[in-house]
Amino acid sequence: MLAKRIIPCLDVYENKVVKGKQFKNHQIIGDILSLASKYDKEGADELIFYDITASIDNRLVNKKWISQISNLINIPFCVAGGIQSISDAAQILHLGAEKISINSPALNNPSLITKLSKYFGTQCVVVGVDSYYNSVTKKYYVYKYTGNIKYTEITNWETIEWIKKVQDLGAGEIVLNMMNQDGLCNGYDLKQLKKIRKICKIPLIASGGAGSKKDFYNVFNKKINVDGALAASVFHKNIINIQVLKQFLYKKNIEVRIC
Repeated sequence: MLAKRIIPCLDVYENKVVKGKQFKNHQIIGDILSLASKYDKEGADELIFYDITASIDNRLVNKKWISQISNLINIPFCVAGGIQSISDAAQILHLGAEKISINSPALNNPSLITKLSKYFGTQCVVVGVDSYYNSVTKKYYVYKYTGNIKYTEITNWETIEWIKKVQDLGAGEIVLNMMNQDGLCNGYDLKQLKKIRKICKIPLIASGGAGSKKDFYNVFNKKINVDGALAASVFHKNIINIQVLKQFLYKKNIEVRIC
């Protein structure tokens, strides 16, 4: 059995790490390099960096800090932000990222998933899915351009159908960003994850809502069984230490990498 992955998420805006609630009202958390180094030393399995306005601004993520991160940490990392071509992805991977993640660009051009997977291999290609629950229709829908509320758009895709589609197109991994729970620290959306796990045959990463060590256990146990758990607020605010979290999970018989 592969070890479950603990993945701190660093949302980047104007070269600073920021964090909001439900993808709104972002506040500055700190320096990219300092936080990356901190999580590396604490025992994170990998890091993911989202340049939250790159796609909105129609630009590629800032390459300078990617190179700096590569020289600083000893764990894999994934980068997202404005990747619209093989050339864009190649630049990021060449600088040391192990994976690239696409979200809004994939919704605008689904064939991009296939092109990237064929060129770099599926193991390099992550698709981020920003999913929001509509309490009126009682369905989950995919949103794009979520880095800035002024530009956020609902798409025609129901979450479950989009995830089926991106698998068929060649995605190697899916990060399910549960917008309703984001930044609230009251637990992941287990109901949604259970539905998605049934149809998701590739690695699935839960994102949005972690507030306690038990929340991580709840997504890693056999009922949900995601491959990784992404979180930001609990790590940025020092609510949870990654080493302590892993010891907790290990004692609960969850396979994790112990430093």
